[in-house]
Amino acid sequence: MTEYSDGFRARMVQRMTGPKRMSANALAQEVGVQQPTLSRWLREAGTVEDVSKKKPKAKRPQSEGRRPSEWSAEEKVRVVIASGALVDTELGEFLRREGLHEEDLARFRDEVRHAAVAGLTTSKKPRSDEQKRIKDLERELKRKEAALAETAALLVLRKKAGALWGGEGEDT
Repeated sequence: MTEYSDGFRARMVQRMTGPKRMSANALAQEVGVQQPTLSRWLREAGTVEDVSKKKPKAKRPQSEGRRPSEWSAEEKVRVVIASGALVDTELGEFLRREGLHEEDLARFRDEVRHAAVAGLTTSKKPRSDEQKRIKDLERELKRKEAALAETAALLVLRKKAGALWGGEGEDT
């Protein structure tokens, strides 16, 4: 396995992210480094605060460089709110700046709407195992109390019938 210096890695990442950026495939053919290695360096550089200290970069949106499916809920809400008052050309520029498609924005709007509705409705929380066990025990206790009450009523009736018609051993 070939070891590359940090400076070389930074230059390759710069070439894949700079103003005249090239794809990892094209760069791999040019410099002889495997494309998956270059792609990994690029992903790792996305987590590093400052890849290149040569130029100060303009503040990028937090969501840039990631797939829309990887965006946080806060980012999705921010985009939905920001896009709410934009018209066609402004919306197109906004979507390009954010790196989104109209379908992504429509999906974000649906997700935000559903999350808002779900947050406003009072739904029952899923029961824990202990709560389910308590509910089952209470149900069984009620059943047994009903059976006990029925047995007690039958005993009382039997006693009254015996007193009214006589004892069990008598022929009447």
